[in-house]
Amino acid sequence: MLLLIEGAVMCFVLLIVCVIGIANGPVGLVLLYEKDVQERVVELGLTTKERIKNNFIICSIAMFIPLFVLPPLMVYGINGATDFWDAFWQMSIILWIQGVFDRIFIDWYWVGKTKAWEIPGTEDLKPYIPAKPLIVKWLSTILLNPIIAAVVACVMQLVL
Repeated sequence: MLLLIEGAVMCFVLLIVCVIGIANGPVGLVLLYEKDVQERVVELGLTTKERIKNNFIICSIAMFIPLFVLPPLMVYGINGATDFWDAFWQMSIILWIQGVFDRIFIDWYWVGKTKAWEIPGTEDLKPYIPAKPLIVKWLSTILLNPIIAAVVACVMQLVL
């Protein structure tokens, strides 16, 4: 039960990053769209390549710091994990919960089914998450999250 709550916390953190990122419109997170959409948004004068690059740095920090800090704090600090395997599987579960939330709620529903992420002048480039990138995202959720958990658990074992 605790892992479900911790996974929900990670989902909330991701949701907050996205909400803040698109608070002034989805162009704020155009860095998450495919290159053709980014290029069109620049052509339309809605942003610049430099602004996309700057937003990429800010977004990366906002997404990756919680990804590498919160799960170990939860797993070691709250759940009391003491060894690599215990920490690894717990962090894997937490990150999988966040990943599935990202794939289903954010990608499929919020981006794919609502107008919240629609950028005027790019409607012809929909779906914003085509099949191939979607498959890559699902594979990264399934395979990369346990790798992240293993790396973090390994580092934590060296530190503790």
